Amino acid sequence: MLTKMKDLTKLGQNIWLDYISYSLLNSGELEKMIKDFGLSGITSNPSIFLNSISSDSYYQERLNKVKSTNITPEERYEEIVIADIKKACDIFLPLYCSSKYYLGYVSLEVSPFIAMNADSTILNAKRLYDKIDRPNLMIKIPATDQGIIAMEKLIFLGININMTLLFSYERVLKIWESYIKALNERVANNLPINAIKSVVSVFISRIDNEVDSLLPIELKGKTAISLSKILYDKYLSIFHGIAFRQLKSSGAMAQELLFASTSTKNINYSDVLYVNELIGKETINTLPIKTIESFNDHGSVKLKLGEDLDQAKEDFQKVKSIVNIQDVSAKLEQNGLNLFIESYNGLMKLMK
Repeated sequence: MLTKMKDLTKLGQNIWLDYISYSLLNSGELEKMIKDFGLSGITSNPSIFLNSISSDSYYQERLNKVKSTNITPEERYEEIVIADIKKACDIFLPLYCSSKYYLGYVSLEVSPFIAMNADSTILNAKRLYDKIDRPNLMIKIPATDQGIIAMEKLIFLGININMTLLFSYERVLKIWESYIKALNERVANNLPINAIKSVVSVFISRIDNEVDSLLPIELKGKTAISLSKILYDKYLSIFHGIAFRQLKSSGAMAQELLFASTSTKNINYSDVLYVNELIGKETINTLPIKTIESFNDHGSVKLKLGEDLDQAKEDFQKVKSIVNIQDVSAKLEQNGLNLFIESYNGLMKLMK
C-alpha cells in the first residue's frame, strides 16, 4: 500500500509509533502498520501503558493472574510490560537485522521516581535490559542532569538509550557531547560501537502550549519548530563534522533527533503541523495512530526541517527576548516527570 508515511521514509525520516497495547501486538495490526506505513520503531512510557492496560480488555486476564501472586505491584507491572516489550522487539527484529541495527527499536522507560538519581537509573536500566534480553530494546531515560550522567555510563556499557523529556537547546547539546565521549571511551577500551543506537526526544507541542499565551500573534506556534530547525542544523554540524568522523568510520551511529509530542494540541493549528514542518533526513517522528491517519489523509510530504534557518533563528531570538526559555524548559521537564509519576502511581493502583 502506498501511503504518505512511506513517502516520508523515502525522504530519510523514520516514523515510530507512540502507542503500544496487547491488542496491537497480538492482532497482526503492528505488522500491518510496519508494512503499510513504513513504521520502524515504537515508544512507550507510563502514561501509554496506563491508558492501554486500563482500556484494553485483553489485559484483564493478565491482571487477574499477576494479582494472584505474592510479588509487589511494581513487579506485577513489569511482568505485564516486559512481555509486551519482548513481543514488540521480536516483531521489529527482522527490520533491526536487515537495517544493520539502524531501525526497529522499541523503547521502555525506567521508573520516573529515579530520574534524579544516576546510580539508580543505571542499575534499573541494566536490570531491564538484561531481563528483556533483546538487542533492539532501547531504554528510555528522562534527560535530567542525573539522567545524562547515567546515559554516558550506559552507552559505554553498550546499552541503547532514548533520552526523553527534552525542551532546550543546551540540554540536547550536553547529551550529544556525553554520547560522543562515551563512544570514544568504548573505542579506547577496544569495544565495538557499531550496534549502539541512541536518540534524543524533543517534546514539541508542549513547548508551544507553554509559551504561546505570552507571545504576539506573529510568533505563536513558531517556538518549537524554530528550536527544532536550530537543533537540526547543530546536529548536522556535529554528526557530519570532524568531531564525529573517526567514530563514524568505526561504525558509530549518530544520536538522532526524535520529535515527540507531535500531535497538535492547539485546535487553532493544523492537526499535522508538527509532522509537515519537521520532515528532515536522519530524524525520527513518533506519532499516535490518529496523527498517522491524519497525515496520510492531508499531510504534505516535503523536506522542510532544513529550510528557513535564518528565519527560525530570528524568530527564536524574538521569543527569547520575551520569554525566559531556561525557566520554561525547567518547568516543562518537571511537569513531564510529574505526569509520568502520576501515571506510574495509577499503574501501581491497577496492580494491587
